[in-house]
Amino acid sequence: MRPAESPRVALLYPGDRAMRDRADPAESRFSALFQALAGAGIAAEPAVYHDDFADEVQAQLRQARLVLVWCNPIEGGRRRDRLDTLLRRLAEAGVTVSAHPETILKLGTKDVLLQTRNLPFGSDVQRIDSLSQLRAELPLRLRSGARVLKQHRGHSGIGVWRVELASQAEAEAGAMALNVQHAQRGCEPELLSLDLLLARLAPYFEPANGGHLVDQAWQPRLSEGMVRAYLVGDRVAGFGHQAVNALCQAVPGQAPPQPGPRLYHGPDLVGFQGLRRQLESGWIAQLCSAVGLSQAQLPLLWDCDFMLGQTSAAEPERHVLCEINVSSVSPFPPSAIGPLVEAVQACLRGGHQRP
Repeated sequence: MRPAESPRVALLYPGDRAMRDRADPAESRFSALFQALAGAGIAAEPAVYHDDFADEVQAQLRQARLVLVWCNPIEGGRRRDRLDTLLRRLAEAGVTVSAHPETILKLGTKDVLLQTRNLPFGSDVQRIDSLSQLRAELPLRLRSGARVLKQHRGHSGIGVWRVELASQAEAEAGAMALNVQHAQRGCEPELLSLDLLLARLAPYFEPANGGHLVDQAWQPRLSEGMVRAYLVGDRVAGFGHQAVNALCQAVPGQAPPQPGPRLYHGPDLVGFQGLRRQLESGWIAQLCSAVGLSQAQLPLLWDCDFMLGQTSAAEPERHVLCEINVSSVSPFPPSAIGPLVEAVQACLRGGHQRP
């Protein structure tokens, strides 16, 4: 039961009509967060969202002080354009929205890799604005090694492609033969010509899909795993570590390797403290400056995915940014719940958070 005088908080996540009608915090995937908020005296309620009943959700959210949003850029085949418009209207009316759509555009698209490529966690990243530019530039870059082409905005490996020159034997089978691997689960490696690859990637250059690609140099140590740093505001609240094999080459004659489970840890895990110190002592501030956000505008909950980079005597530990997740950060480690509740309390005391 909601405390009568407590400010209202809504947790928005996608679902159908039946899910909305029976919405119960105890049955939600956010049940632990609902319980922690209630324990802190914060009234929180589910706001199950779908475009089909967007007006109903908007009426509900107008009664809230704060909305925490979990909705992927592409959900069930639909983009979140209508939801983003709704959230902007709520923010203009004084409701705090996290993450605000404008914050997502600054942090949660692959463009962040371009804006941070010269920072300590950056890498060789290029922007491709047309198929003609891709045709002209990709073959030249492939001479130095594999590349990863990423659509402007997506999730779960959708629109992320590893491309490299085929072996000499395969290359002799046709001009500009390429080994291509889509990161979406279930996809298998393919041998494509440059023309076929361009045809496959053409939809990403349509305005509705962002109108461009981001081209990042392949990081050979990806097979060693990826580190996800979970953040509440500007502080690390936990880590996730996962063997990510979606773009790793399969052994000939065998099925492609599948990703392992993500293991969750608290912020004090030994082995990740160097990354934590770098994030909290400088990297987050540098990131905010690069994308044009103040640290006060950071999402209440977000995460950064880092690959292991090539090391040297001068730099024995190196992390390379792969992407930032802002739209739908779930699941997250239990260690993030306490700091998130505290951030919600501070936000309710401090009023409206502007994008």
